[in-house]
Amino acid sequence: MTNLSMNPILDGGPPVPLLVVLSGPSGVGKDSVLMRMRELGFPFHFVVTFNSRPQRPGEVDGIDYHFVSKRDFEAMMDQEELLEWAMVYGHYRGIPKSEVRRSLESGRDTILRINVDGAATIRRIAPEAVMIFIAPGSLDELRHRLTMRRTDSPEEIERRLALAHDELAQVPGFDYVVVNHEDRLDEAVGQIRAIIAAEKQRVFPRRVRL
Repeated sequence: MTNLSMNPILDGGPPVPLLVVLSGPSGVGKDSVLMRMRELGFPFHFVVTFNSRPQRPGEVDGIDYHFVSKRDFEAMMDQEELLEWAMVYGHYRGIPKSEVRRSLESGRDTILRINVDGAATIRRIAPEAVMIFIAPGSLDELRHRLTMRRTDSPEEIERRLALAHDELAQVPGFDYVVVNHEDRLDEAVGQIRAIIAAEKQRVFPRRVRL
């Protein structure tokens, strides 16, 4: 019989579910990483963020984001239904608190895709979360990604790059950094898989309480 705080796999039980935060600059490929993880059958629950901005072409409500009006978002804020929220480029984004709790209580690893400031908030609320910073190969590579996305003006791209420079300075607040080079997506996804696998073998596992 092992100490209750030790890893339950020592007694043949399931590992403690992880709360994994994927963060990084806009355009670094967080969505591509998540999509590839799904394609490869990673067993996790992805918490879909609420967003008050207009839906972009190709985005699917309930998959990419839950798109809501600014008024509805502010109502959720007032009712304290959000684990974390922020104003991002003039629009609200937020994480539904109840969905995170339900997922962890069911024993599933739970993944949040969130901006860097939001990740810092999650770290304060849930210090046992696994914090992964997804970084670009370089700022020039990030500029190319943003340009090829064709959703932002040149001025907006420069604004995002300036913010990315500041966000990269926040890497010390994370547990891991994964560089997502262009055309090497599977390499980044493999590193995230390895991080999650290693975390599940910790003698004293992280236990998130919200």
